[in-house]
Amino acid sequence: MIPAAFDYVRAESAEDAVAQLAEHGDEAKLLAGGMSLLPLMKLRLATPAVLVDVGRVSELSYVRDAGDHVAIGALTRHRDVETNDVLSRECGVLRAVASQVGDNQVRHRGTIGGSIAHGDPASDLPAALLALDATFVAQGPAGTREIAASEFFQGFLETALAPDELLCEIRVPKTGADGFAFEKFSRRAQDFATVGVVAVRTSAATHVGLINMGSTPLRATAVERALAQGATAADAAARAADGTEPSADLNASVEYREHLARVLVRRALGAI
Repeated sequence: MIPAAFDYVRAESAEDAVAQLAEHGDEAKLLAGGMSLLPLMKLRLATPAVLVDVGRVSELSYVRDAGDHVAIGALTRHRDVETNDVLSRECGVLRAVASQVGDNQVRHRGTIGGSIAHGDPASDLPAALLALDATFVAQGPAGTREIAASEFFQGFLETALAPDELLCEIRVPKTGADGFAFEKFSRRAQDFATVGVVAVRTSAATHVGLINMGSTPLRATAVERALAQGATAADAAARAADGTEPSADLNASVEYREHLARVLVRRALGAI
């Protein structure tokens, strides 16, 4: 497949990228690693008139200990998340999830910000960040603003980012090196999850994120409530599909996805 014709602009900084978005409006799309956008363009499901390449804005590639949280630049590649020592100590779940994103090529090219901004409910990292109660920092013409992960994913491939905003930073609470589990079922190792589960034990509660169980990444709120009320892991896991709306496709029926969610949540809760 060949994408439709487009103009190409390379941004020199975050401010330059925001200015380019403001200039070109809805016709412009940001390009980072290209792992999500380019396949859509090849299928002509996305036909931007202008691509604003932010892939070389090095100021947005970092992982820093920021006191009560870890700050991650939006252009940090999955491989760098996977191998980062700060995350190994302070938020091991994010490092573990990043290690299972796609294949080596995807992890060396794809960025954590690109995955989040794309908002695919079948992606691993958005559900993990939702379970972590992460905060996203977006920059636009009027400055920066913080968006809670719980408010960020609004519909299928739709997020709270405005057309003239650039996702700059992800802030994740420190949860330690362990106390988590990641369960993912897919037809092949490199495929998107048919269903996936991220369970994280914090100082106050256990949070559970669901992958590919609705039009957005989801929290298994029924499971979390059951655990908070003293339910066993098995009893809580039985409610994993409550409040979800999984779709049917070539990989799984609705009923099979609901069954997988209950099985994988039970496994995850038993592992933390």
